[in-house]
Amino acid sequence: MRRALIWAVALASTVGFGYLAIRDAHPDEVWDALQNANIWWVVPSLAVLVAAVAVRVLRWQLLFHEDTRPSYGATAAAALIGLAVNSLLPLRAGEAARVIALNRRARTSPVESVATVALERILDVLCLLLLLLAALPWLPEVDWVGAAAAVALALTAVLVGAALAFALFGDRPFHALDRVLKRLPFGHRVEHVGANLRRGLVALRDPMLAVTAVVLTVVSWLLTSVSFWLLTLAFDLDLPLVSGVLILAAVGFSVILPAGPGSLGVFEAATVVALAAYDVPASAALSYAFTLHAVNLIPYIVAGAIAVRFTRPPR
Repeated sequence: MRRALIWAVALASTVGFGYLAIRDAHPDEVWDALQNANIWWVVPSLAVLVAAVAVRVLRWQLLFHEDTRPSYGATAAAALIGLAVNSLLPLRAGEAARVIALNRRARTSPVESVATVALERILDVLCLLLLLLAALPWLPEVDWVGAAAAVALALTAVLVGAALAFALFGDRPFHALDRVLKRLPFGHRVEHVGANLRRGLVALRDPMLAVTAVVLTVVSWLLTSVSFWLLTLAFDLDLPLVSGVLILAAVGFSVILPAGPGSLGVFEAATVVALAAYDVPASAALSYAFTLHAVNLIPYIVAGAIAVRFTRPPR
């Protein structure tokens, strides 16, 4: 029943947002735009995207405590598997998949991994919002910037509050969590949860590591926005470099919504909405959206399939 409900929500989201993406486009014009595109621009776009993923892998690796930090190779393999699963299953199932994959290959604590993944997501949204606000003077008018600023302030407050809690209370809340869990019937199965959670949130206690994580997050988003912009050249959309930030922000925020495999429909709708701010015709925007989605989907599936062989437990 639960699985059927998940797929029903994902399907409804795909159909609803898919309709919004295609309603103003003309199939023959979309096909003509795809045929006339200079597909060679996919090469530099994909190359820059690979660099962005490499930076994100490094960011995830560094978020682990130095005593339990997995190798870059193990982290990369797990991250690619997560991206592949996100492309094949709904509702961001890849986040759990990469935690499992990393535990299988590097014996990393799932609790510590989940803590780093949660911190990653907060950093992703915060840095993307800050990047969008920084680019605002060079962007066309969009309606949702005020809401984005409010979310950025809220996330900043959460991170600052967590850092202050660490400074004031140290490890005591985590020790208390361990004592409470040990009294439960299943306490032996969750031993040292507090310690693992503390290690996973080490970036909130280490200012240098926190700054490094923020810088790497911003760099990865900048590279991704350049990748998005490079692909606009394939369709002669004549957009400024900063347009990649707006497209990235629209797509990045859209994946928060419940969606089907690979955010199908939602991804296209977000891209079309972003390009509408530059008065790009719906058909041209949709052809670009299809291609951009393919560049951000197919390579992940292929790379994830290859990465599976590198997640075997060490002997």
